[in-house]
Order: sequence, then structure tokens, then C-alpha cells
Amino acid sequence: MICIVLMSPAYAQSQLDVIDHGRAIVEFNCSGCHGVHRTGLSRNVAAPLFRDVVKRYPLDNLAEALAEGIMTGHPDMPQFVFRPEEIGAILSYLATLK
Repeated sequence: MICIVLMSPAYAQSQLDVIDHGRAIVEFNCSGCHGVHRTGLSRNVAAPLFRDVVKRYPLDNLAEALAEGIMTGHPDMPQFVFRPEEIGAILSYLATLK
């Protein structure tokens, strides 16, 4: 038995909306220091590029960090805690950077 799953235009658009929302979240919260796109550099040379982060860490690990609050050992990095729907949107966007 062969199953074919077709994405409806409405579903595809809603996925694009989720990705766009995730991009907007990281642009607002993270782009002041990090490179958050497929190209470009981080404004803070110590801040990793998000396109590199998604290659080093599984998205599941990033989901946990986003839910618990990302904390680092340097004072420039603020602590962020995101709501579940924001985490889903951020991860959807980050997946596009792989």
C-alpha cells in the first residue's frame, strides 16, 4: 500500500508563517550579537553564527535549552526563556539554516 501525502496550500502557508515568526523572534532577540541568517557575520565576534550552531547541536537539544533558558558563562549574553509556540517557531526557522 502506498500513501501519498500532499501538503495543502493552506498548510504550506501556515508553515511559512511559523518559519517567518521564528526568523522575526531571532532577528529581534539575537541578531544584535549573532549572525542569524544563512550569510553574514555575527556583530559580536564571540557570538556563534546560528547556521553553525544548527550543525553542531541537534535541534532537540536546542529546544530544551530554549525552554529552560539559554545561559552562558559571559555577562554579555542575556538569559532568554521562550514560550512553547515561540520555541517551535524558532526551531522551524533554525531548521532552514542547515
